[in-house]
Amino acid sequence: MSAAGVRQAPLTAAQCELHRGRDAAAAVSCRVMLLTGSSKELAMLKAFSPLDGMRPETLLALARRTQRLQAPRGRLLFTEGDEGKHTFYLLSGTIDLLREGEVVSTVRSATAKAKNPLAHALPRPYSAVVTSDRVEYLHIDSEFLDVAVTWDQTGSYQVAELRAAVEEAPSGEDWMTALLQTKAFHKIPPANIQAVFMRLQRVDHRAGDVVIKQGDVGDYFYVVVKGRCVVTRETPLNRDGVKLAELRMGDTFGEEALICEAKRNATVTMATDGAVMRLGKEDFRQLLHEPFLHWIEYADAKRIAAEGGQWIDVRLPSEFEHYHAPEAVNIPMHSLRLRLKSLDRDRRYIVCCDTGRRSSACAYLLSERGFHASVLRGGLSATELARSEGGGNA
Repeated sequence: MSAAGVRQAPLTAAQCELHRGRDAAAAVSCRVMLLTGSSKELAMLKAFSPLDGMRPETLLALARRTQRLQAPRGRLLFTEGDEGKHTFYLLSGTIDLLREGEVVSTVRSATAKAKNPLAHALPRPYSAVVTSDRVEYLHIDSEFLDVAVTWDQTGSYQVAELRAAVEEAPSGEDWMTALLQTKAFHKIPPANIQAVFMRLQRVDHRAGDVVIKQGDVGDYFYVVVKGRCVVTRETPLNRDGVKLAELRMGDTFGEEALICEAKRNATVTMATDGAVMRLGKEDFRQLLHEPFLHWIEYADAKRIAAEGGQWIDVRLPSEFEHYHAPEAVNIPMHSLRLRLKSLDRDRRYIVCCDTGRRSSACAYLLSERGFHASVLRGGLSATELARSEGGGNA
């Protein structure tokens, strides 16, 4: 409804096309503010799913990667068919969701619909256009959010022990934010996240200590958790080494020699007092290879369920309530270990979440315990369920 209480006419497909391209990035010409992680902002984030189930330290890391934006009436936040990995939450105002230019749903802030991400399935089943005078919304990188949720729900690694090993970065980011942003971390299979953190070893160093030496055989993968390091490479013309880079908290090094079975191609020296976390060669190799998992397509999953199999949805209850597979049981990732005794070892299980990240970790746990578990490839967000009347805010 408009401010005058009169519903606007639906945008036509042609009008949507005029906006496409010019307004595909909602941040353009809009006020953009990066959250700082204040207590007020964290309370605001907990109004949304699945953020409402996050632990404080994870939510803080996520807040520091979340943008708060404004957009005027008529602005397109995203367009039908868009495949960009972005998550949007409506803070204030009203938006219409359109399919082929016709309004199929209206989302108003502070309602049950607004609790969930806007049309989160990819490719986007709808366009989203602002219909109130102005809206405020949150923007989060979807892959970062997915990793953060998975990290948060692995649960049993020693967060306090790791936190004690790390100092605050100058920018105000903490150890979790720094590590979540590293490319190396994103290569680690989700089912192995917990194992990685249990096997990391802390090593303290003084300024001037050589952490790895050019020409040596690779033995560890490293993450800087405190202080700064300098990377140098010796050349025939410069035996003292040419400075290549400076590493700070959250930066990683040492993986190339492990992957390629090559000798170290550079020397890393501590520029200040500090500390690194290291992961041994064999652990690195083992945990960077996808554990044995049985992935299945949605059509096969439905067939297994029809033949007596059982869907296990490992998302949080607020996500499950938004939409789920028929007859699915909701066992959030953090509760799975506690529920193992209630599961039937003779029954086939289809484990699912929104993307496949959390469900792969859970399926690995079930398989390890002798259950027949398969993982839905691509997650529920890639299925018709996310595009039906029950999902995608429609």
